[in-house]
Amino acid sequence: MLESPHDLCNRLAPEMAALLEQMAGEGAQADPTLLPAAEGRALAAQGNARWNVDLPAMARIHEYVVPANSSLGSAECPARILVPANSEPGALLFVHGGGFAFCSPETHERCARVLAVETCLPVIVADYRLAPEHPYPAGLQDTVACLRALRSDPVALGLEAGPLLISGDSAGANLALAAMIHEQRLGHALPDGGLFFYGVYSADHGSPSHRRFADGPGLTSGKMSRYWDWYVPDAAVRSDPLAAPLEASDSELLALPPLWLLAAGIDPLLSDTLALARRLEALGRNDPVVVVPGVVHGFLQMTVSLEAARKALAEAGAAARRLAQTNR
Repeated sequence: MLESPHDLCNRLAPEMAALLEQMAGEGAQADPTLLPAAEGRALAAQGNARWNVDLPAMARIHEYVVPANSSLGSAECPARILVPANSEPGALLFVHGGGFAFCSPETHERCARVLAVETCLPVIVADYRLAPEHPYPAGLQDTVACLRALRSDPVALGLEAGPLLISGDSAGANLALAAMIHEQRLGHALPDGGLFFYGVYSADHGSPSHRRFADGPGLTSGKMSRYWDWYVPDAAVRSDPLAAPLEASDSELLALPPLWLLAAGIDPLLSDTLALARRLEALGRNDPVVVVPGVVHGFLQMTVSLEAARKALAEAGAAARRLAQTNR
């Protein structure tokens, strides 16, 4: 684990640098966070389309709509269910990133399919409500509803009962971790483990990595500020652990199931993962943390072109299989 700002390195790995150069050569893309939400969403979808080619084959793909829950405050939540040929009983709920405002099961489909193959589990990608039209806690409520549906009746989703894991990237990691804290507070059953990829766990932009990588490449602190303004407009609410999980109490973190954390080495959010890992370690937990050097935020989207992304998801899959095996 990286321990101090002096350990941060802003040198891109050669393959990552070449890929960013190639993307730049294809033409500069506007900052989607500076556009009206619908236009920004369309631009983000267009940018992610390049990664969703040569999709790994699945044994079965189907759609399911998690019903609205008025007591929870959730809306109907479509979900895409990806079942790999090597599927074993159980499931993994994957919550996509995109700053709480962008992206969808379609933008993350290749990443989710690779994760399904590597984990040997069906992967369910939730299409939760997005900010700013639906600010906090709408996305969290939908994520909790999906988690409850998988826990209570996997057969209704066409799945075999077994170990249940939860995962997410970036804002999706925030929602996945917050969902566990939400259910823990109510005394509800939690997933058997979590896999969290370069999550946004805090609204504090004064961290070492935010200072080092404020202007990118890739994600910037300015973009993160706009995402927070959309997701949690009231800055006073950003200290709520259900909005910023790094604010959770020691007892709440201690009671979580085993976690596996991954971060990108060149990312304003790197310090979020490291801070979470240090808190877990101080509580006597043993949650692995992997920092992939030389890559930028969102690199797991790039499995079609980036070996580091393929290797990282293979490691995540191995961790998931270990967690699942422990709970069979």
